[in-house]
Amino acid sequence: MTRPFAKNGFGLGKDDAERGVRAIEAAMILLPDSAAVYQEWRRIVVQYDIVGVQVHDARLAASMYVHGVNHILSFNVADFRRFNGLKALDPNEI
Repeated sequence: MTRPFAKNGFGLGKDDAERGVRAIEAAMILLPDSAAVYQEWRRIVVQYDIVGVQVHDARLAASMYVHGVNHILSFNVADFRRFNGLKALDPNEI
């Protein structure tokens, strides 16, 4: 949320970002991280030959697979196309 507009962020200050995060957290169910998520992450990093900053998207994908979540909101829909069975939706298109 504090990432600049020029870098696909919201450009919020720390306090505004904190308020926004609290509002988002109040409306969601947080899924636990686990050894199963780690093992799935390792598997898909190797399977899809993932390197660099894309390992963060792979971690989200691993958690989605483990918890049976198949849709994610992302401003970077292309980053999730490689993951079979997962559908990324751009919030601007909903």
